Amino acid sequence: MPEITTKPRVQVKPQVERPKLYKVILINDDFTPREFVVTVLKGEFKLSEDQAHRVMITAHRRGVCVVAVFTRDVAETKATRATDAGKAKGYPLMFTTEPEE
Repeated sequence: MPEITTKPRVQVKPQVERPKLYKVILINDDFTPREFVVTVLKGEFKLSEDQAHRVMITAHRRGVCVVAVFTRDVAETKATRATDAGKAKGYPLMFTTEPEE
């Protein structure tokens, strides 16, 4: 009689990495009106009036301010749409993205 060897099946769970996150950064300029910056922050990033005002003032004082953190595609889309909103009104408003460390 042949010997039967059985091995238990090992279930391998795939390791799923969390997507890398990217910061959306508001860059200060001396030409875009503060009210317009607050309007863009509220519209594109869904910030409250108070949060948008704080972000705008921080960027004004320090030169830059992190607005929010998203996955890469969302961060780039929001930064582009917010920058384009400024261009449409003739302002040099600029948002950029960079990887979160």
